[in-house]
Amino acid sequence: MSQSLDRALTLLNSIAKDARTLDHLAEEIGVHKSTVLRLLRTLEQHHFVRREGTRYYRLGSAMFDLANQALDSIDVRRSAQPALAALNARTGHTVHLASYDDGEVVYIDKYEGRHSVRMYSRVGKRAPLHCTAVGKVLVAAMPEARREEIARSMKYPALTPNTITTPEAYLAELERVGRLGYSVDNAEHEDFIHCIAAPVRGADGEVLAAASMSVPKVLLDYEGLLALVPDLRAATTEASVHSGWTENGKGH
Repeated sequence: MSQSLDRALTLLNSIAKDARTLDHLAEEIGVHKSTVLRLLRTLEQHHFVRREGTRYYRLGSAMFDLANQALDSIDVRRSAQPALAALNARTGHTVHLASYDDGEVVYIDKYEGRHSVRMYSRVGKRAPLHCTAVGKVLVAAMPEARREEIARSMKYPALTPNTITTPEAYLAELERVGRLGYSVDNAEHEDFIHCIAAPVRGADGEVLAAASMSVPKVLLDYEGLLALVPDLRAATTEASVHSGWTENGKGH
């Protein structure tokens, strides 16, 4: 990667976190302010950054346009939308759609719950595979050799007391997910939230994405969460049909 491109991407990543000054950005990437200013002016011309007042820089409109175009290009996001929006409206709980990307989960759609508790996730946010219900569904759908490879190469940070922390336990969990057809995050990622997830399939039966329902534990206990599995499975079946899947595993 060219040095200028690498620096520009570093600038964008920094500004994405919060508004930054020229001095802050120069210090962060370790170059003179004049170099940073040249990069910022180019990014500003193309609307990737914008100035706020006289000192601060924020992300510009071109970043949001690119993000929306990227999301809209994901066919499963569009095809699953009616079923997942209806599930969210019917239950009042937060619904996510996620895909696998380079060893992590990435959330590609989200429907906020009606309750006041807000959670970590947002569209475009990445999350670990070992402690999220969507991550378990996505990896469980992979060929056995690939599952083994991923499980043995991952790190297992213990984010809560319930987090899976060994490859052996993770592989056993994936086997269970494959057998049941759905997964559970039993407060393994965030200790006040638990989730269930199921696959959204395409025309050849392949798993295109995972959809989940997330509920604060104070609103629903574990048994109540599991009672929502049929609702989730009905929604992911409908989303799969809209994505080209049929009962015999072949597309329309």
